[in-house]
Amino acid sequence: MTLAAVHAMLAAMETTLPPAFPPLSPDDPRAFLRALFDAAIESVLPGPAVLRHLPSPPKGRCVVVGAGKAAAAMAAAVDAAWPDVEVSGVVTTRHGHAVPAGRIMVIEAGHPVPDAASEEGARRIMSAVAGLGPDDLVLALMSGGGSATLALPIDGLTLAAKQRITHALLRSGAAIGEINIVRKHLSRIKGGRLAAAAYPARLVTLAISDVAGDDPATIASGPTIADGSTAAEALAILDRYRIALPAAVRARLTEGGEPPGPMPDHQPDHQEVHLVATPMLALERAAALARQAGLATLILGDCIEAESREFGRVMAGIGQSVLRVDQPVPRPALLLSGGETGVTIAEGTTGRGGRNSEYLLALAIALNGGRGLWALAGDSDGIDGTEAAAGALIGPDTLERAKRLGLDPRAMLDSHDSFSLFERLSDLVITGPTLTNVNDIRMMLIL
Repeated sequence: MTLAAVHAMLAAMETTLPPAFPPLSPDDPRAFLRALFDAAIESVLPGPAVLRHLPSPPKGRCVVVGAGKAAAAMAAAVDAAWPDVEVSGVVTTRHGHAVPAGRIMVIEAGHPVPDAASEEGARRIMSAVAGLGPDDLVLALMSGGGSATLALPIDGLTLAAKQRITHALLRSGAAIGEINIVRKHLSRIKGGRLAAAAYPARLVTLAISDVAGDDPATIASGPTIADGSTAAEALAILDRYRIALPAAVRARLTEGGEPPGPMPDHQPDHQEVHLVATPMLALERAAALARQAGLATLILGDCIEAESREFGRVMAGIGQSVLRVDQPVPRPALLLSGGETGVTIAEGTTGRGGRNSEYLLALAIALNGGRGLWALAGDSDGIDGTEAAAGALIGPDTLERAKRLGLDPRAMLDSHDSFSLFERLSDLVITGPTLTNVNDIRMMLIL
């Protein structure tokens, strides 16, 4: 896509969704769920979200920095909106999520494990904010995935060692908040250190939240946000999940770690932080459209964290309760939830899957072909884990269709091979990179 095409796309974006929406059809619940999913993502696209929250232009220069799956699209919106402002900068994004951003350099980097481009991007960003004055503006564009695409290991920690630690944490079942505490204490840019480097320039952070509770300090591990976590907390997390550390790094953390960025009680008065898109915004948009279609809706929460297969069993119980006794909402109904479930993977496991497809397969098995329930779950960034799908769909016939193809759903769940099952069924939800990220969107339709 050319820069002109990106600018045209941004100019055409509306801040509200079009009123047209397909009516509820019990004969095609899968199409209905997919339409809701697409509408939820449209409500949190980065271009309009950034344009609604741009600060006043600076007297001096504007240096744009950022990281995450939405960073390039956010940067493109800034470049298009401020043609007469002296704009420069660097953002990092996941491989495959880049769009041209004009005067702002875009670096594609590794995710969910950092790579050499993640380190190079972090170095360029720290250089870009050096030597600025109080009349300059640093506009920090942060979104989910930024932790991996922005990597500047502390002294004594190699990129290879950090990759190993990240990989082990991701497979351990640790919550994303725990993982990001470790990331902060193994980094020279996260945990407010970028904010310290940008001083005395005015600093405005625009963030798209993909974390429980929408805490800006957790989004992309908070490069511009004062951090109150301690090295001792990071060590405790690593020990809890039996993650080995190089001896020199363990000694450094035991002694208190790297000098922190600004602490919470010393948040700079020249800094602003704005959440421009959140998980709840996407869930509320889907709920509003479902209500227009005549459904009772219930948002169970936007920050649910649990083991994927366990949450699938829980949701099966709730769905069956709606079917039997119209509780906690009467039929026809739509149950929604957001957040990020996890998958604990044993060493040697070779299955293909993601947290959303694993949740759905567990849900289908627990429902055991029960009539009247359909579900969709997908990652709002378009990539469920590392596979080329956002998620998948299930219905009352999922298990029966799988068995007709000679598939064993329980065995595939045990081997974390849910992607392969839904691929064979042609039930994957494929969007491609959406260039935004407000975490997972899960929907259960009960008729």
